Amino acid sequence: MVDHVRESVTIDGGILVGHDGSRGAQEALAWAGGLALRAALDLHVVRAWSLTTTPTPSSWTPGDVPPLADFETAVHDELEAHVAAAGIDPAVRLTCHVVHRAPARGLIESARGADLLVVAARGHGGFSGLLLGSVSDQCVHHAPCPVTVVHAGSVTPLPPTVDEGALHSPF
Repeated sequence: MVDHVRESVTIDGGILVGHDGSRGAQEALAWAGGLALRAALDLHVVRAWSLTTTPTPSSWTPGDVPPLADFETAVHDELEAHVAAAGIDPAVRLTCHVVHRAPARGLIESARGADLLVVAARGHGGFSGLLLGSVSDQCVHHAPCPVTVVHAGSVTPLPPTVDEGALHSPF
């Protein structure tokens, strides 16, 4: 249960992946989970939310508006369900975070302590002809760390181990 509404999250290193519940976000999460396992990095999954994007809280009754904390709990529960469905290796140190912010701003602010930000090329909304959605475009241009953009349908699972010879290549 969430006891207050968070507008920001502070992480100390690791991979931060944005997740809006879309198929593309699920693929970006799976890719980031594989990288986190291979690199022995923490994985932080962030969902930015507003009242227009939340699932209905379990405390909702007709004619009553639940407190914001109940909406945040519903968002967090939905995010955890998506993360569980992604099949991330249990050896990955994984934390789910939700922030009451616009998506691009929430991800960019949360990425201050990250080693890498991973986003889907496009999530919910937007125009089908765009190569990047507005959130991924903003993250690429304004994130304080490197950004990887994962295109839906293009994900190839990473090999389970790193070729040691490739790490020492002069090129």
